[in-house]
Amino acid sequence: MTRSTMQIWGAPLLLAVLTIVGLIAALLGDGVWDLVSAVALGAPVAAGAWYSLRRPRSRA
Repeated sequence: MTRSTMQIWGAPLLLAVLTIVGLIAALLGDGVWDLVSAVALGAPVAAGAWYSLRRPRSRA
């Protein structure tokens, strides 16, 4: 089974873009930018927690 480049790198690229947006938003200002940075930086943390806490699939 071969996978395309976007199937392999799509999620890591999306998480990288969210992290960059969150860091830049945190540097830009206050108010709405704080909310943008919190959501953008929280998404990769939430994704990592979700994948680390889920049960592995059984191969039956």
